[in-house]
Amino acid sequence: MPEDVELTILMPCLNEAETLETCIRKAQSGIAKAGVRGEVLIADNGSTDGSIEIAESLGARVEKVVEKGYGNALRGGIEAARGRWVLMGDSDDSYDFSNVGGFVDKLREGHELVMGCRLPAGGGTIAAGAMPWKNRWIGNPTLSFIGRLFFKTPIHDFHCGMRAFSKEGYRKMDLKTTGMEFASEMVMKAQLKGLKTAEVPITLHPDGRSRPPHLKPWRDGWRHLRFMLIYSPKWLFLVPGIVSFCLGLLGMALTVAGPLKLGAVTLDVGTMVIASLATLVGYQLVAQAFYAKVFAVGEGFLPNDATFSGLFRHWNLEKGLVAGVLLTLAGFALIGSAVWAWRDVNFGVLDPGANLRRLVPGATLTGLGLQTIFSSFHLSVLGLKTLGRKPPSNEAPASGTPRR
Repeated sequence: MPEDVELTILMPCLNEAETLETCIRKAQSGIAKAGVRGEVLIADNGSTDGSIEIAESLGARVEKVVEKGYGNALRGGIEAARGRWVLMGDSDDSYDFSNVGGFVDKLREGHELVMGCRLPAGGGTIAAGAMPWKNRWIGNPTLSFIGRLFFKTPIHDFHCGMRAFSKEGYRKMDLKTTGMEFASEMVMKAQLKGLKTAEVPITLHPDGRSRPPHLKPWRDGWRHLRFMLIYSPKWLFLVPGIVSFCLGLLGMALTVAGPLKLGAVTLDVGTMVIASLATLVGYQLVAQAFYAKVFAVGEGFLPNDATFSGLFRHWNLEKGLVAGVLLTLAGFALIGSAVWAWRDVNFGVLDPGANLRRLVPGATLTGLGLQTIFSSFHLSVLGLKTLGRKPPSNEAPASGTPRR
């Protein structure tokens, strides 16, 4: 009976007639060796090479997924899976489905996502010829390192195609993507949602196909990196913004009193102008981080964040307006002093250095003040969607909810 199925071994398929039989037989062997009630499910994404007939002849169940894309094929297969656990992997014979016991053990221990790890850093093995050098030594290690840095996940191999999860955990992840980013989103969302995760070392074998793989390393690598950046306002906006803002303020502070000699180098008003630009750009990036975070929480893309929630409990629209007005008035005062100095010479020629040391800080403060005023309104508009939304008892209040 369908309700008796514990494990579904799911394989996305698009014209994999060369290797599909081997994969299905290994999966059936793996189910028997693991002592689990299971099924083999093929999520077919439009095969025309006889893959469907091969799967059905071997007793595998086939789910035809019309929507194209790796993520769509997996989504369709996961929804059709009868098992309470799903183990997914490519149908190119690069993963050994006859050895799934480690995944089943972790699932039985209560883990909600169990990742295979092909990289030596996590105890995995890559057989000779199984992975191109740029993927093995550059792409996968780099993207996995960035993923661990951005999302504080213990997973060593972000993009291993062999992974298992509970259906309940899958629903908690609330995955949105339909393409290759599906793999990254699963690991990221598992960490963001607080799912219990584990790794199982595996061996990656050379695939058995005579044709090139569907994967395009540089294109798909960029898609994964882009997706991780979009899902991490902290690293995309906040960290670069803080660095730029602090360096800009330092540059202005060092040159506001006059030229500064550092050995053979002299920092003067030109440095101050560039520092002003860095300050304004940095402030804008920090504001973008807040916009992105509030929007992402409001739309359900990111979970509530206690740090952000705490900040917004102490900072509201009115405080932002007061701070913005004070900064703007300070900027006007410096600009006014420059105009006054110009008046003293009957609006003639001023010493450029002395004048810029008033104008540049004045313009910078004015820009920061106006940005603070309008950013405060912008955050209030973005936060409207979360106003009145009561968060779950184990979460902090919705971030980006300004107090009125």
